[in-house]
Amino acid sequence: MGHPPTGGPAPAGPVALGAPRWILAIAVVGALVIVLPIAGMTSRVDWTHFGSLVTSQSAVTALLLSLHTAAASTVLCLLLGVPMALVLARSRFPGQRLVRAVVLLPLVLPPVVGGIALLSTFGRRGLLGQTFEVLGVQIAFSTTAVVLAQTFVALPFLVLSVEATLRASGARYEAVAATLGATPSVVFWRVTLPLVLPGLVSGAVLAFARALGEFGATLTFAGSLEGVTRTLPLEIYLQRETDPDAAVALALVLVAVAVVVMVTTHRPRAFA
Repeated sequence: MGHPPTGGPAPAGPVALGAPRWILAIAVVGALVIVLPIAGMTSRVDWTHFGSLVTSQSAVTALLLSLHTAAASTVLCLLLGVPMALVLARSRFPGQRLVRAVVLLPLVLPPVVGGIALLSTFGRRGLLGQTFEVLGVQIAFSTTAVVLAQTFVALPFLVLSVEATLRASGARYEAVAATLGATPSVVFWRVTLPLVLPGLVSGAVLAFARALGEFGATLTFAGSLEGVTRTLPLEIYLQRETDPDAAVALALVLVAVAVVVMVTTHRPRAFA
């Protein structure tokens, strides 16, 4: 005759964990703060003429310029941000906290302040602008200025994403590769880069989306010249005064892009 099982009754199935109902209620209110304005904007869209509003010559020109400059700034973010994230995550040096704060400063700065800083550096009478003028290169109020402004505001997003991935993955695999005789460059290309690839992709997509929506720094540093510096956010701002229906339609296009980006980059894993 068998002995009765000890330790109490076993659970009949997996235990469902969730937040308390009052937390859920507050979360719903928080979600409404974001959803309701988007819904309000969507309700104002002139769907009958939506196609013509978003395919006007000025709108298409602004969209193509935005895509072109956002892609260029994303490449710059990758080239500059990955080494910066690696240094912050794997190195120890005096003043590291201050350096990290400066790197992430554009996250909290008003974009117009970033535009003024860029203009003070690369403008005709700026810190480096005079040197470029002597060489016959003008950066301010050019397409290059748009790329620099977008890079300035988007770079911290990539650095944060890659640095977080590096810290989460640890350095044990890199240490093993180094003990086997791999040089630091080989370790970076063959071990570190594959490890941070998910964070790298997420950071690049977020940087692209941030660059695509950049407004304040671009307007201050690059101006609003059609076909040269007038990106889609600037076109929306101008259309708001002359054609509100077009402004709302173009704004919805940017919202759609942002939703696609967030769905692509944020895929929560199921609990084990």
